[in-house]
Amino acid sequence: MRPPLPGAEAPPHPLRFGYGTNGLADLRLEDAICLLADLGYDGVGLTLDHMHLDPLAPDLAARTRRVAHRLDALGLEVTVETGARYVLDPRRKHGPSLLDADPGGRGRRVDLLLRAVRVAGDLGAHAVHCFSGTVPPGTGRDTAWQRLAASLTPVLDAAATAGVPLAVEPEPGHLLATLADFHHLRLLLGDPQPLGLTLDIGHCQCLEPLPPVDCVRAAAPWLRHVQIEDMRRGVHEHLPFGDGEIDFPPVLAALSATGYQGLTVVELPRHSHAGPHQAELSLPFLRRAAAASVPPGEPSATPEGSTP
Repeated sequence: MRPPLPGAEAPPHPLRFGYGTNGLADLRLEDAICLLADLGYDGVGLTLDHMHLDPLAPDLAARTRRVAHRLDALGLEVTVETGARYVLDPRRKHGPSLLDADPGGRGRRVDLLLRAVRVAGDLGAHAVHCFSGTVPPGTGRDTAWQRLAASLTPVLDAAATAGVPLAVEPEPGHLLATLADFHHLRLLLGDPQPLGLTLDIGHCQCLEPLPPVDCVRAAAPWLRHVQIEDMRRGVHEHLPFGDGEIDFPPVLAALSATGYQGLTVVELPRHSHAGPHQAELSLPFLRRAAAASVPPGEPSATPEGSTP
């Protein structure tokens, strides 16, 4: 069932915070999961990569079951992310993409997303995240959009079968870079039920015409996954909280007001060298910002039992 249309009233919902494993790349997955549980996070943004639940290694289903049991034992929720830089091609960042001129390359990316959908289903994940990729040299934008739509069609079919939404992320520099681009894809595909949106709050600050708080409100009906970090206008650099320009309490208040029920995942992949430290700092910041967004006498936007 679709969420309320823009403008419809939704009750405030406690926000649940996670941390992305792409920001903990120097840790074993078991160690990363235990760290986040110990710090008090509600969940994990699990990027399938060679060091964290390698989607291409043997016995994926068995390894996924072990991770599922561990997450369940620790009380952690999960979203599956597919932004690993070199998991398919050791020489080309995020290659091959869904837009590659080579059909075989596009097929390898589609296969990765299909594997991610199966993993997400086995983990009970909120969503599978993905992005379009950059337009290859010499490729027209109309052709790129056609390739993207054709590539995502079998993935959306698999997502519908698995009951896990596919949450496409607008990524600066990619074909699908903005919220307007997401709606172009949505209409191109005929507004399929499994298609949703990953909203990166920093990306909103970076290049959207609307401020982040208005982006959250505009995105609400399609919101399936949220990534969060600080950022500056016009500069695509994921920053620790407080190092950029975003005013977080209004953004978190707007997100809570939408009734969003997924994870809000800290996205600091370039700070992986200091991942445990950043994870330790990020959750208290978000809890304080969420608490500051709530008028006196109203329910907190942080989960029940958490301490700002």
